[in-house]
Amino acid sequence: MKYPVTYQEYQENLSREEFTGLECKKCGAILFPPMAVCRDCGGSELGPVSLSGEGRLRTFTVVRVAPEGREPPYIVAMVELKEGPFVIGNLVDVDAGETTMALMGQKVRLGSRLVQGDLYSAGDARVLTFSLVE
Repeated sequence: MKYPVTYQEYQENLSREEFTGLECKKCGAILFPPMAVCRDCGGSELGPVSLSGEGRLRTFTVVRVAPEGREPPYIVAMVELKEGPFVIGNLVDVDAGETTMALMGQKVRLGSRLVQGDLYSAGDARVLTFSLVE
């Protein structure tokens, strides 16, 4: 099976702040991050699509007890992208100790940062981040 966007390409695009998703040719769903089959209809005919990186914060949690190698507290958020997909990442540049429900619905901009791999991963990787838009 040939993937329209490989993991390596996805990671390289993130490093350039380019957000490439996939559009299902069967049902029109937008998938991000890219995956092998459409999560809506199971279709496998997918084509690359460029995403704006804009979205709205839909929910979040403050992590106060972190896994080994991570420094708490930090914020894990779920964002609905302008193009439709919901994605999870870290909300950055916000004091985790001062968060309130006022964050809900706020506009955010997608980004990424490099995190160090651990014993259970395949090494260093870029992960999604969100920044509030003024």
